[in-house]
Amino acid sequence: MSQPSLLAPARPPRPRRARAVVSTVLILGGTGEARDLAALLAAVDRQPHGVPVPPAALERREVAELRVVSSLAGRVARPRLPVGEVRIGGFGGPERMASWLRAEGVGCVVDATHPFAERISASAALATAAAGIPLLRLQRPGWEQDLDDVWHWVDSLPEAASLLPELGRRVFLTTGRQGLRAFTAVDDAHFLIRCVDPPEPADLPADHELLLARGPYTVEGELALIDRHRLDVIVTKDSGGRLTAAKLDAARTRRLPVIVVRRPGRPQLPEVATATDAAAWVRARLR
Repeated sequence: MSQPSLLAPARPPRPRRARAVVSTVLILGGTGEARDLAALLAAVDRQPHGVPVPPAALERREVAELRVVSSLAGRVARPRLPVGEVRIGGFGGPERMASWLRAEGVGCVVDATHPFAERISASAALATAAAGIPLLRLQRPGWEQDLDDVWHWVDSLPEAASLLPELGRRVFLTTGRQGLRAFTAVDDAHFLIRCVDPPEPADLPADHELLLARGPYTVEGELALIDRHRLDVIVTKDSGGRLTAAKLDAARTRRLPVIVVRRPGRPQLPEVATATDAAAWVRARLR
């Protein structure tokens, strides 16, 4: 008579635990578009809850996760912070930036800095080339001149300053606190200077009034400002976007001349104009 088997029934194999593999994207930020991109990427769970992990990924024990790091220059005292990780401060030049990119395992970089942030854009182009990392520029379109606009295009702040005596004496200066020294030599002019943070006293023209404010602004508010201060000329950079464009609409209404500083040249790179297109580019490279 045969003895019953004492062997326990075979257990089903344990499901393999998928190991998260982190893909890192660096956003060089400080603009609304950079914050929008960080929010879009943070909202995209690359393996959403409730969606089965593909068998091939289980075999590799890998599930991709996206790490979003935004870098801010640190020039604004109270910056609007994006979602995700944030680092504040410079990298110390292209070589150190390339080392940081390698050490952090960055898979791609999006340059979403201000259109006039020449130094960091140049460093990013050199650093990503040295590290062999793809780089995309996310840049909002520049402003387009309407037929009713009285715009005078220049290539630099000193050129804008030299043009002022021909156009007006009560100046609405909205170029930011960097580069104000170019206007200290302008005689017989009163400046209303609007910026986010206080400039260095040595950079300010002798006859000025300082207005610390942060956009967005309204056309009604800009019209009231123009009338209250009896402004007769505006100086601005071609920053683009709607955040500060109300002054241009107000200038058109009041028929004021506007001196517009053209954007500087940048390294030739792939470029998109919206955060949505930039997010698609990132996901395509970090799949």
